[in-house]
Amino acid sequence: MFESHGPRRLSDIVTGDENWFLFFIIPPKRLNHMWVDGQGDRPVVLRPGFQSRNRMFTVFFNYSGPLVVDILPQVTAMTATYYVQNVLSQDKSAINEQRPKVSTSRTLLLHGNAGSHKARATTQSLQELGIEVLPHPAYSPDLAPCCDVYMYY
Repeated sequence: MFESHGPRRLSDIVTGDENWFLFFIIPPKRLNHMWVDGQGDRPVVLRPGFQSRNRMFTVFFNYSGPLVVDILPQVTAMTATYYVQNVLSQDKSAINEQRPKVSTSRTLLLHGNAGSHKARATTQSLQELGIEVLPHPAYSPDLAPCCDVYMYY
């Protein structure tokens, strides 16, 4: 399938997955400087751990680098509807910009086995876009290299 004159190239593969990342925002040191009079107590500054958050990042990339980096809003769950409307639509737009002649017709998608990836709405949307899904064996994170990417914001 991926031979030198075969119907597919490695540049046709788009891979991606979701992962939870703990990140926190440390205020700059200059924000902790303040003038206080001799009578008042200095305000207490919270440690960085109190501002830490756990957020879900969805990253899709291909041979040339990242295509989509989506950060799930804090009070939202990753559902098939969110996945189709936000993540796959961004993915389609990025592929169309990068490969305007081919578009999504030759794209092979390798993503995990999450419920939002296997839902009926997702599979129908991928069929409409003409994106073929490569099978992903269960419990095989080495096939989705984006699971090993660490991002700090």
